Amino acid sequence: MQSRIAAIPLLILFPAALVFADTTPKAAHADIVNSQGAKIGSAKITSTTKGVQIAVAVSELTPGEHGIHIHTVGKCEGPAFTTAGGHFNPTSAHHGIHNAQNPNPHLGDLPNLVVDENGKGKASFSVEGVTLDDGANSLFHEGGTSIVVHAKADDLMSDPSGNSGDRMACGVIEK
Repeated sequence: MQSRIAAIPLLILFPAALVFADTTPKAAHADIVNSQGAKIGSAKITSTTKGVQIAVAVSELTPGEHGIHIHTVGKCEGPAFTTAGGHFNPTSAHHGIHNAQNPNPHLGDLPNLVVDENGKGKASFSVEGVTLDDGANSLFHEGGTSIVVHAKADDLMSDPSGNSGDRMACGVIEK
């Protein structure tokens, strides 16, 4: 009898624990498409203790360095991908890790993506301060976010976009 009475609080607390369980997504992804809408790559995004880790794999791009950024709108309408909006910058920081003005860099800044002579590129980036949780720094804020690959290398210092040129590919970040 006593063990049944002891089990009653557990039966009450267990459903409450389910209600208050962490529902924050631990991962996200983006299918990266070219200006014709063909899938040319993907990005996998995972939560870390300080932000997110982004792993990108692309193909069919011109060899060399390409600027790659998180953009503030989750929309990728080609061919120019202007629907992706500007760079993700909820903290109003300056563009580029080498920008002389502080604070820098903004949260949408990523290091350049290097594409080999076969048109393929892979990279992994740690982005501190970005989250998959709720809040101003969330990749899932209203309107969403996207990942955009640019035509040229980012100079890592010029506002607003590091002189990285046209937008060549885009992927909406999704849960």
